[in-house]
Amino acid sequence: MIETSFTKLVNASAPIQAASMPGISTPELVAAVADAGAVGMLGASMLSADLLEAELERIAKATPGVFGVNFLIPFLDPACIPIAARRARIVEFFYGEPQPALVDEVHSYGALVSWQVGSLAEAIAAERAGCDFVVAQGTEAGGHVRGETSLLPLLSQVLDALHVPVLAAGGIATARDLAAVLACGAAGARVGTRFAAAAESGAHPSYVKALLASTAADTCLTDAFSVLWPGAPHRVLRSAIDAARAAPDEVLGEIQLGDQTIPISRFSVIAPTDRTTGNIDAMALYAGESVTHVTSVQPAAAIVAELVGGAERLLREAQPTNGRRSS
Repeated sequence: MIETSFTKLVNASAPIQAASMPGISTPELVAAVADAGAVGMLGASMLSADLLEAELERIAKATPGVFGVNFLIPFLDPACIPIAARRARIVEFFYGEPQPALVDEVHSYGALVSWQVGSLAEAIAAERAGCDFVVAQGTEAGGHVRGETSLLPLLSQVLDALHVPVLAAGGIATARDLAAVLACGAAGARVGTRFAAAAESGAHPSYVKALLASTAADTCLTDAFSVLWPGAPHRVLRSAIDAARAAPDEVLGEIQLGDQTIPISRFSVIAPTDRTTGNIDAMALYAGESVTHVTSVQPAAAIVAELVGGAERLLREAQPTNGRRSS
């Protein structure tokens, strides 16, 4: 395994954090990633306090590994923060200006705090707010995108400015990708689209099928799926936009969340899970540019092992030998 400032901070053995994909990152996926030595993340934006408590209980029983909870600031329920901070190693925030009060609250319960950012200014604000590490997200990322800069230029800026560990996010799906960001100085990588097609993923089978059939050219950064969350750019499959535009009905289907059945409107931000019915192809099929490398359904443990083992080999081969760097 590869040891970095991030793995030492969170007590993981792999420098990988799974992206928190609401409904897609099931407790089974979170636990499987954590069991593999990486960091599993539960997306809490659609969860009530009671449901969050139940999900975290399931994860804690399933794995002794490291896991965290992600909150989207526009959907933040303050009642959920203590629940997450008492049960998870990491509490993460995204899509809002870093708030010292939130960081202090999480720290008061003993958890670490991270903030996913899309700009240098936001990264600096996160460190000043007291965050333990920062996730720098480039525009290659799937799902909701915070900034306007691609990963490597943003990562370079953030690494030069910050003292806390920095994870790289956006377009990372292979061992070579992981090795590249580690060689740049990142303390780890955040991986989303690859895990969306993992065996333990909660993504609807039709969604997974679309991911397997797509490449980076089939994605686009758009604001099309804005119902419930206007003005928030996101990267999706182009086919989903076309299908939504062609859909004859304003309600595409339903999703089961706990004991609730929630209708999914046309151009809703809700991604289809295995508990969704209706016109799946017309729903928000989030995908990063890394979808090019999503070619099969694998267990989460196999994905982690492939990325870390391959990156370790590539970094070792790149080390100077007898004064020469290997090609």
